[in-house]
Amino acid sequence: MDPRFTDLLRPFLKHAGPDDLAITPETDLRRLGVDSMQAIELLFQLEDGFGIQLPDEDMNDATFATAGSLWRAVAAQLPGEESGRVTA
Repeated sequence: MDPRFTDLLRPFLKHAGPDDLAITPETDLRRLGVDSMQAIELLFQLEDGFGIQLPDEDMNDATFATAGSLWRAVAAQLPGEESGRVTA
């Protein structure tokens, strides 16, 4: 995952404690406080931060379930990125 992605994501993880500081592809976004309203705000931050627009079909619970699933959706919109690549 791109460091810019984790930097944009971190402020939305309101329930992240000291043990949750490392954001991994398996990080459960719902468990850490990303509700539907925050997901919309996060979406705007990601689109502005990366200069992309996520397609409507990516606006679902599965996309916003984990940091990895959200990163895959973002990476798929980046020029030159491999859509399935998720690195820590």
